[in-house]
Amino acid sequence: MATCDVCGNDYAKSFTVTQGGITGTFDSFECAIHAMAPRCAHCECAVIGHGVDANGTIYCCEHCARRAS
Repeated sequence: MATCDVCGNDYAKSFTVTQGGITGTFDSFECAIHAMAPRCAHCECAVIGHGVDANGTIYCCEHCARRAS
């Protein structure tokens, strides 16, 4: 069993995610998203879909990208 980096739960079905050289151990996708998903530069929600990359800045949607400009 491994311990979740976010909530500390020791879980038999934990998993690891590696992104850009950073690896984390999690017990759920919720914890993985909390720790590793980028945040929208306008509303700060977790970007768990494709998002919008505008000039190197990540937004959750086109609305936020337009509002931030």
